[in-house]
Amino acid sequence: MADKSNTMWGGRFAAGPDAIMEAINASIGFDKRMARQDIEGSRAHAAMLAATGIITDSDADAIREGLLTVLSEIESGTFEFSTALEDIHMNVESRLKDLIGEPAGRLHTARSRNDQVATDFKLWVRDQMDAAIEGIEALMRAFLVQAEAGADWVMPGFTHLQTAQPVTWGHHMMAYVEMLGRDLSRFKDARVRMNESPLGGAALAGTSFPIDRHMTAQALGFDRPTANSLDSTADRDFALEFLSASSICAMHLSRFAEELVIWSSAQFRFVVLSDRFSTGSSIMPQKKNPDAAELIRAKIGRILGATVSLFTVMKGLPLTYSKDMQEDKEQVFDASDSLMLSLAAMEGMVSDLTANIPVLEAAAGSGFSTATDLADWLVRELNMPFRDAHHVTGTLVALAESKGCDLPDLTLEDMQNVSAGITQGVFDVLGVHNSVNSRQSYGGTAPDQVRARIADWKEVLK
Repeated sequence: MADKSNTMWGGRFAAGPDAIMEAINASIGFDKRMARQDIEGSRAHAAMLAATGIITDSDADAIREGLLTVLSEIESGTFEFSTALEDIHMNVESRLKDLIGEPAGRLHTARSRNDQVATDFKLWVRDQMDAAIEGIEALMRAFLVQAEAGADWVMPGFTHLQTAQPVTWGHHMMAYVEMLGRDLSRFKDARVRMNESPLGGAALAGTSFPIDRHMTAQALGFDRPTANSLDSTADRDFALEFLSASSICAMHLSRFAEELVIWSSAQFRFVVLSDRFSTGSSIMPQKKNPDAAELIRAKIGRILGATVSLFTVMKGLPLTYSKDMQEDKEQVFDASDSLMLSLAAMEGMVSDLTANIPVLEAAAGSGFSTATDLADWLVRELNMPFRDAHHVTGTLVALAESKGCDLPDLTLEDMQNVSAGITQGVFDVLGVHNSVNSRQSYGGTAPDQVRARIADWKEVLK
């Protein structure tokens, strides 16, 4: 298809735009990604026009077959996109006219590019919602495998990146399952809310033709048509919700990526990353760099940037359509690419992840991690007020620190010199395994609780 000046405008403009205007006005460089959705929407629209008697069946048949040919050319890479024709909609319509002649001109009856682009974009975003849901579920399953394998493994739990209390590996993995579960619900919820068809809103006021918007909505997999023609063309909430949910999800991925960077370091040695998701150094032969984790950690910047960008584009626009809204797509395309790649890479990393169990267990007992268990024992067994127990435990921690040992290494006499009522039973709570097994409250780190949550999520993700 030869490049041509845009004659689709009819008689209103005598001359086409100059090169600068053409460059700033054209969106075909990026919105060609919506070609399949554009053709899908046009086929539904043409079928409806024929069913309502607005165009003839023969014209609808020609349009349908012509659109399939156009789609085939695009998918095979033989279609020549024209910047002069501005966008995917006019590129498709122009090529359709080359193929079938006069019937192509009837396709745009009772439709505007305003509701057309809103429909195309919504269909594209809906597809990405589905892809995100699938990717999140796959990653959750990878975390569940890790959690089930390590439901009994002990490791340090952190606050302020300082050792706080012992937890289980499974419990830590399940924390990310819970986070991703919320991400999953956000995408699913947003998908339900967005699933209304803008097609038929026309330029902004609807149309005088006797169209059947419910027919086109059903054909395109929407639950219903949108209820206000102004909102139909002005709305980009669906894209903003996709970006917002993507930003939160990417933030969760970034947090675990940061943990992987820390845990795989020589100073921690908590985990070993597979060679598939690591790289070497060009000068230091001993290095194994967690590049995939670092790149996932950085993706939140692009995705959150896209979110802020689209909010900024939309915030000052009066109803209904303004050309500003052409700037809605590139950010969403880029954010979607970043999220899908991050989800896939993280799934691979989690699936390949090897925990260094002895190192985790040794670290779990460091930093007086069972001090809270000691304080709880004093409250429970000696009926000591918690604030007093906190003070006694702090004194015992200081004593152990001065002796260069951990709390379980203190003698009973050492402890009784601080608080006479302490008995031999205190040592039953000071080991890290005893500590995690005692955390039986709902949602706690005890292996039984972890396994219960694994079973719950397996049922959800069936």
